[in-house]
Amino acid sequence: MNRREFFAAGAGLAATALATPALARRSASIVDLAVATPELSTLVAAVQAGGLVDTLNGDGPFTVFAPTNAAFAALPAGTLDSLLQPANKGKLVDILTYHVAGAYYPARSIIGQRGRIPTVQGKFLHANGQGNGVVLNRKISVTTADIMASNGVVHIIEGVLLP
Repeated sequence: MNRREFFAAGAGLAATALATPALARRSASIVDLAVATPELSTLVAAVQAGGLVDTLNGDGPFTVFAPTNAAFAALPAGTLDSLLQPANKGKLVDILTYHVAGAYYPARSIIGQRGRIPTVQGKFLHANGQGNGVVLNRKISVTTADIMASNGVVHIIEGVLLP
């Protein structure tokens, strides 16, 4: 199996077999954790505006690469306000679902690897865990990894990923 296939085929299956019992012991969902994390309040507002709260409160497992408030603030002026308008809900959902994998990818499954992670949006994130930490799409670093939830894992990232 080549490295590109590793994430798409191996990690999700291995994670389901190894991590599901650990996930069951945790009580807070991904949404609960995001709501309780002040630096993710913009993400929470976007998830609410996109109508994705129920989805991210679902059974999972999910992996969410969660941009901080500072990451959203770094977008070009007016971009976030525009995305939060009801008329742009489709584009907002497209961007938010690009931050979500429909499988469990703890840091240990990415560190030391290079490959692609399939997103719920339908495209792939390029993950490089061969240097110091994990970098997504060649430029956005994971700053805090492995915040465990009842339905998956959250990794806080320093930028907004655009499909």
